[in-house]
Amino acid sequence: MDNGIVRITFLRPAGDVTEIQYNGVENVLETHNGECNRAYWDVVWNRPGEHIRLDRLRGTKFSIVGKDKNQIEISFSRKWHHSAWNSTVPLNVDKRYILRRGSAGFYTYTILERPEGWPDFEMDQVRIVLKPDSEMFHFMAISDKIQRVMPTAEDRKLGRQLAYSEAVLLTHPGNPALKGEVDDKYEYSIENRDDKVHGWMSKKLGVGIWVISPSDEYVAGGPLKQDLTSHVGPILLSMFTSTHYTGKDLNTRYRDGKPWRKVYGPVFVYLNSVSGRPRRSYRKLWRDMKKEVRKWPYGFLQSEHFPCADQRGSVAGQLLVGDKYVNQTLMTANNAYVGLAAPGKAGSWQTDAKGYQFWTRANEEGYFLIKNVRPGNYNLYAFVPGIIGDYKFEANITIKPGSETDLGAIVYHPPRNGPTLWEIGVPDRTASEFFIPDPKPFLTNKLYTHILSDKFRQYGLWDRYTELYPHHDLVYRIGNSKCHQDWFFAHVPRKTGNKTYTAATWQIVFKLRKPSFAGNYTLHLALASAHASELQVRFNDKSVKKPHFSTGLIGKDNAVARHGIHGLYRLYSIPVPRRLLRRGSNRIYLTQSRSNDAFRGIMYDYVRFEGPRELLVDREG
Repeated sequence: MDNGIVRITFLRPAGDVTEIQYNGVENVLETHNGECNRAYWDVVWNRPGEHIRLDRLRGTKFSIVGKDKNQIEISFSRKWHHSAWNSTVPLNVDKRYILRRGSAGFYTYTILERPEGWPDFEMDQVRIVLKPDSEMFHFMAISDKIQRVMPTAEDRKLGRQLAYSEAVLLTHPGNPALKGEVDDKYEYSIENRDDKVHGWMSKKLGVGIWVISPSDEYVAGGPLKQDLTSHVGPILLSMFTSTHYTGKDLNTRYRDGKPWRKVYGPVFVYLNSVSGRPRRSYRKLWRDMKKEVRKWPYGFLQSEHFPCADQRGSVAGQLLVGDKYVNQTLMTANNAYVGLAAPGKAGSWQTDAKGYQFWTRANEEGYFLIKNVRPGNYNLYAFVPGIIGDYKFEANITIKPGSETDLGAIVYHPPRNGPTLWEIGVPDRTASEFFIPDPKPFLTNKLYTHILSDKFRQYGLWDRYTELYPHHDLVYRIGNSKCHQDWFFAHVPRKTGNKTYTAATWQIVFKLRKPSFAGNYTLHLALASAHASELQVRFNDKSVKKPHFSTGLIGKDNAVARHGIHGLYRLYSIPVPRRLLRRGSNRIYLTQSRSNDAFRGIMYDYVRFEGPRELLVDREG
């Protein structure tokens, strides 16, 4: 396909991209790789109970879907047959590519379809992979802040592997300025809500190659899910589904012969000319990205499965928060996240990978408008910064072409059993407000020494816990301790020897003048992440064998190892009978009891201790 600006060459009928010609450069892709290993779609899948497999989604049929003076759209498709059950995912595949007149790039999307009655399987990953020329592309940009000169794949080979294969200490890099840094692809993960454009620049060629994602309706896990972007290779990704930062809690299971279809994309693979000052070029790129976002939903796709703007609907309303222990009147849900996703329980959107999701932010008065929603049945979900828990509107919402649904004022009543006696942290679904240590000076990524808001992305921070608490675990004293100084960002095991660990028990010390007989107290534990962990809670007796509360084994987020400040959100509201409390000094013991390795751990979002419901009445009286 050639429009005079960019030329794209494909393998036919497989549908892999072998060549992208732009601005006098014959091919911006890695020509040292084979033709089928330069730019492609793939999925990771498995039969139930079996090992994972990789399917490159190679087509068996090529066709021109539509062609006129303004654009061409082509298809590489594959019909699944049971004879291919050992090698290909049981889905019908239709990969599409679009080149438009005057466009410095191409659009791509894929339709995956499972007809009724087809075999059970699991699909943990759906993505696009592009591999730019490794001799030419060395500057990577993920956001307006996260930009840097990157090491090469050869630098990683010559380096020293650290605690896991993705993390490498650069010992003999070709660029001496990178010596002593840690490279790990997970240091460049980003949340879905922020992943609008990322890619690579070549000063030598004066060219940049980028993936622009104008919408996140087709990605799994909602606005806060984190995923990979670009990394050493150079590699440029567009991730639609993955179990990164969620594990298998993300629902990637296809069962019971239920039919399913989803359109992934389109995304825009964009090429631009760059100056000798990459950051200036990136600012122009950012403006170009915003132009693409404003075009959504695109009106030029030829698939009947992608509805245009006039075939979509909208939902509007005002979200209020009712919590009489904070305010006797209803409060506006300022800056709340409000979204439509597949019907389920409150909060189920964060583990949904099969459906579409549509999110917006409410204004200061709690008013929201969710536009360009595909026809279908949804639940409306919300969560509010500064407020614990998840909201779900009680009725299903059906979107029809052109429909405009106005819900009016709706009220979220967050979990609350009594007045707040004390709290630790800020309910924002992350552990970012807690103490994040400096990395060891010989295990740093220099980029994040200058971006303090992303300090958590540094390698090896989990080991700093043992250095800070070599013999005794963390003790947090209500009224004296400060969360940004005294509450470590991750509740991880304490190292006792070479690859040996012991369970860490943290203590919260607080005072009660006189425990009330009016009813139960409540301990709210909001978790920002959990990986292969069990949180046990004991009140005033560390030695009692059976904990007063246990989460059981939870979490597969792996956010500690993968430099995430959160994974999946969990909230536990624990009733605390008066008999477990004392007049005067009290202690809550929090034990993360699973200590097989360094990465089993919990990140807290927020901890709140409430008095009995009647306590507020007594105080007012």
